[in-house]
Amino acid sequence: MTLYSKIVGTGSYLPPKRVTNDELAKQLAEKGIETSDEWIVSRSGISARHYAESDVLSSDLAIEAAQRALEMAKLQPDDIDLIIMATSTPDHLGGFPSTACVVQRKLGITNGAAAMDVQAVCSGFVYAMSVADSFIKSGAHKNVLVIGAEVFSRILNFEDRTTCVLFGDGAGAIVMTASKEPGILASKLHADGSHGHILCVPGNVNDGAVAGNAYLYMDGPAVFKLAVSVLDKVAREVLAIAQVDAKEVDWLIPHQANIRIMQGTAKKLGLPLEKMVVTVDEHGNTSAASIPLALDQAVRDGRVKPGHNVMMEGVGGGFTWGAVLVRM
Repeated sequence: MTLYSKIVGTGSYLPPKRVTNDELAKQLAEKGIETSDEWIVSRSGISARHYAESDVLSSDLAIEAAQRALEMAKLQPDDIDLIIMATSTPDHLGGFPSTACVVQRKLGITNGAAAMDVQAVCSGFVYAMSVADSFIKSGAHKNVLVIGAEVFSRILNFEDRTTCVLFGDGAGAIVMTASKEPGILASKLHADGSHGHILCVPGNVNDGAVAGNAYLYMDGPAVFKLAVSVLDKVAREVLAIAQVDAKEVDWLIPHQANIRIMQGTAKKLGLPLEKMVVTVDEHGNTSAASIPLALDQAVRDGRVKPGHNVMMEGVGGGFTWGAVLVRM
């Protein structure tokens, strides 16, 4: 029997603290940084974002999303035999113990399920889904919890208006399970380390202290140009592998980074904007959490239905990019 992987549950969580552009502009004005709602919206499409409180970690956001995904899937935590956590803001310096292991503990999973983090920044969730799909198809794992969670507000320089207005915190999760019916139709992942400098956190740890700059750096124009190009190409690669025409795609869920990048991608694929799920206006860029947050919202409000073909794709620092075509 041919094994496939299928999404059987989705969940998401946003920290309660919602910050509008006007509120953020007032905070930045106190530091002598000028910005406005009009300036932010015109360049990114973002109107608000959510910030976690200082004592809230990525794992705390992750378990909220995971519990909701498990509830929809009608599974208990110990039914999970693999946890894959996509994050660029892990709970611990150095990344260990992995945030996936922390999530395992907080969910009360005691069955010895494997757990690991995946680091591909904003492409992380697509990478994690592809890894989960391979494990399930191989027969190695049956029920996989895939999570994207970030507290990006911790690595923002609030004196750099070109980056600090763009990002937010949040988490999204899915449960993927072995199925006789096709779910993940195709996926494709890429990376090009020669572009690593255009989106990065350039600091590192040396002798117990941070050496260099520990804030996120982004060359916006360079990222924009590269993102639109690679997202179109990887989407077409995935459609070709799946032998699905672009017209058969019911929904496009791109990484929620910038509305202009998202619209450019849809246009290149010949998809009407009505087929694109947009949450960037209310969430900002939540990195690895953005795709599962958008997917869960569209599932729960009834837009994404069983049988729909959903294209999910993202680009991130590294430079990484990838896409997954899913039949819900």
